[in-house]
Amino acid sequence: MPGGEPCPGENTMPSSRAPGFYNWPLEDRLAWVVDWANLTEEETSILRGEAGLPLEQADRMIENVVGRYPLPLGIALNFRVNGRDVLVPMAIEEPSVVAGASFAAKLARADGGFRAEATPPEMIGQIQVLDLDDLEAARAAVLAAKERILARADEVDPVIRRLGGGARDLEVRALPETPAGPMLVVHLIYDCRDAMGANAVNTACEALAPLIEEITGGRVGLRILSNLAERRLARAECTIPADALAFDDFPGERVVQGVVEAWAFAAADPYRAATHNKGILNGVDAVAIATGQDWRAIEAGAHAYAARSGRYTSLSTWSRDEKGNLVGRLEMPMAVGTVGGATRSHPTARVALKILGVQTARELAEVMVAVGLAQNLAALRALATEGIQKGHMALHARQVAIAAGAQGDEIEQVARQMVAEGVVRLDRAEEIIREQRSKGNKGAGE
Repeated sequence: MPGGEPCPGENTMPSSRAPGFYNWPLEDRLAWVVDWANLTEEETSILRGEAGLPLEQADRMIENVVGRYPLPLGIALNFRVNGRDVLVPMAIEEPSVVAGASFAAKLARADGGFRAEATPPEMIGQIQVLDLDDLEAARAAVLAAKERILARADEVDPVIRRLGGGARDLEVRALPETPAGPMLVVHLIYDCRDAMGANAVNTACEALAPLIEEITGGRVGLRILSNLAERRLARAECTIPADALAFDDFPGERVVQGVVEAWAFAAADPYRAATHNKGILNGVDAVAIATGQDWRAIEAGAHAYAARSGRYTSLSTWSRDEKGNLVGRLEMPMAVGTVGGATRSHPTARVALKILGVQTARELAEVMVAVGLAQNLAALRALATEGIQKGHMALHARQVAIAAGAQGDEIEQVARQMVAEGVVRLDRAEEIIREQRSKGNKGAGE
């Protein structure tokens, strides 16, 4: 196998390091991952695109199906999370994301990788109560009947109860002034175990509606989960020595300062924070899509959490410690699951989870938040030093070449020439293709 380190199967502590992985032939990269995750022939054929999601199965997943929409599935290397090396499957169409996350994860290894944790998988279900004469009296009545309400919620899903989950708590909020008049909002706090939990929470809330109406004397409107999963958080942090950040004409101390200043911009300015957080979600979403998660729910929760103070700001923080090291931290809601939904019904999502080697939703959340922090570091480091375009455009050039009609070996040739010229545009790619083909035709005629 290519590379400078043993194959994963050759030792008991496999490493996610694979030097030069991007230069390996595609078949060698695939073989290495197959060996790492001990994939079967069927699972390997899914990664090759030879098997995967049958059209008939897709037709049962959503409505009006007419086909499938594949995305590239890459592997982010170098990740060590809580002392365990992991390979991270990422499904995304944007160049530089997988490379950026892998590079940042390599930097983080200098201090042992990422330290991550996730809170219990508690989701919030909301029950809207209207037509109330006295909000405070209704609120008091609901709280007085709390144990009765929780017991009813626990009757809805005996499987989750048997697994140790179920109703945990009840919160009641009064909204005296809304465009539709005063209303009460009952929050059901529900432990979903290894499921994302939307279906379980929605079912429990709907089952509670008659009881809530009986207790309050009001009319229940909406009964649905909240994607602001502020009780289901994932946190990651890493420490990177300044020396590890030095490159070319950029000393490590300057890179540390640049990253901290770039983060401060996002912390203070919502216009910058939106792009800053998008970079974090570049990593998180790619893992979410690969593993069959509801990435829209993750996005909604992340942005709402970033604005929980009343002002939209950065999800991450970056600082310099007393030794001059760069210290990064990321905290965000992470409603993910390893059972149910597309996680189990989509063949590629199942293979991706096997490659990750996670056993629980909390472990998955820990890896995903680490990837988000790594992606954030990669972007800030580039922005604070050579600029985001240098590395990104080199990778983007391939897509431009393909869009211009380059085929086979032409793709790399056109991409290299555009990068060398510093002009990565569709019109220039088309010109280069014409020039190369013209030369080729002349050579064939001589």
